[in-house]
Amino acid sequence: MKVYETIKNMIKLSADGEPKTPLHVGEVMALWTLLTLMEEAVVFYGVFLNTTTDTELIKQIETGKKDTSEVITKLKEFFIAEGVPLPPTSEEKPSSEQGDVPFGVRFTDNEIANFLSVKTATYITFCGTALAQSVRNDVAVMFLSYLTAVIQYSVNLKTLMIQRSWLKVPPYFQPPGLPKNT
Repeated sequence: MKVYETIKNMIKLSADGEPKTPLHVGEVMALWTLLTLMEEAVVFYGVFLNTTTDTELIKQIETGKKDTSEVITKLKEFFIAEGVPLPPTSEEKPSSEQGDVPFGVRFTDNEIANFLSVKTATYITFCGTALAQSVRNDVAVMFLSYLTAVIQYSVNLKTLMIQRSWLKVPPYFQPPGLPKNT
């Protein structure tokens, strides 16, 4: 419950006329890096849609692409309003038929899911760190909303990965002297 109260207080502070200071270099760098990461992710989502036929994985990819594209639009609007130059990015890949992509080039469903999982974990860590370092409440709220959305996405992705046996689990740690379960 304290998390919700904190969020509410942050938003209230912003709404109550927090003085709008310029972005500090850390905020700009974090937002700029996030925008770059997300624009590059959209390119990969297109590649993945060109290579998988798994309907549930396609839904995850499409959801990720849609959600990421919405964040990109908001970030670009914010950057333009703040006078921050936009980063250069790659062009989206054209659509193709999954069967037309040669097997040696095509990502497997397992590789796609694990790439999405690693990318999601990176976003969670990155947004959490940037949130903690934000001075302006509007920037903090942006990172908090992105963090919340990514966590929600990761839960659905992890469930799919467990169902398909795609989740890579490190070896379990058994400290010396721990009784073995029989």
